[in-house]
Amino acid sequence: MDTPSASFAPLVPGMVGMVLVGSSVSVSHALVDAPLFTAQAVRYAAATAILLLLARLTGTRPVRPRGREWLWLAGLAVTGLVLFNVAVVRGVAHAEPAVIAVAMASVPVVLGVLGPLLERRAPSRQVLLAAPVVVAGAVLVEGTGRTDAAGVAWAALALGCEAAFTLLAVPVLGRHTPWGVSVHASWLGAVLFAVLGVTREGPTAAAELTGEQWAAVGYLALLVTAVAFVLWYSTVRTVGAGRAGLLTGIAPLAAAAAGTATGTGVPGPSVWLGIAVVIGGLVGGLRASRAHGAAVADDAAPRTAPSPTSARSR
Repeated sequence: MDTPSASFAPLVPGMVGMVLVGSSVSVSHALVDAPLFTAQAVRYAAATAILLLLARLTGTRPVRPRGREWLWLAGLAVTGLVLFNVAVVRGVAHAEPAVIAVAMASVPVVLGVLGPLLERRAPSRQVLLAAPVVVAGAVLVEGTGRTDAAGVAWAALALGCEAAFTLLAVPVLGRHTPWGVSVHASWLGAVLFAVLGVTREGPTAAAELTGEQWAAVGYLALLVTAVAFVLWYSTVRTVGAGRAGLLTGIAPLAAAAAGTATGTGVPGPSVWLGIAVVIGGLVGGLRASRAHGAAVADDAAPRTAPSPTSARSR
């Protein structure tokens, strides 16, 4: 894995990726009545084809996983793609959507602690201080809601799966690059969703998709999967999972902006306060890392020998 950088430029791809993820909230409403597993299978199959085409155009060739890399990539697809979607859908049956969103807003804290450990370095003090601020701002943006015990459990699962989407990619990003991880996660997700779709919804479920739902699937496949995955993993590889985790606070801001643009209403005072808090946390955490670039570079140095799947094994 590349040594995490203290500069601002490597953060831009991840920021754009989170904006795209946030924008997907409004688009995903079109799929509420669609066959979930089949729609997701089509989405990830299309994303795989797009990724392979774009990789070829850029001269990038994904490599075949080997050994335990299959476990990391399969785990990423099972948790970060399949279980995550199931947790969100099942969770909103027991809790208001804001409860699930608030749980996922805690991702910066999880990534700030566990990400550096997987990268074999100490967590950044700046990130650990900024992460709770970003989380608090995201909670203000998303609001809170009613739930029951099952809703809390589904929300916790959604949080774990959201974190796993980044954490399980860390050990294989070095050899496979963001392109390779995105390709393998997408085709594995497509296969898993296809199996679920055929067994739970029937082999002809795709015929039930309306024109609007096909358009939503296309948007999710191109921008929220193919493009956003590569952008996100590029930033994780360059700056580390801990710093990149702060950027997940951008997603609820983008969702609020997308909601306003699509006519759901102007955000209230608490949302504006939350936006200010998120921006303050991002600026504080990321500027601190830049201001202390030398210290960050020293903290980022691996403490032990890298694993066999790191960049140095290529």
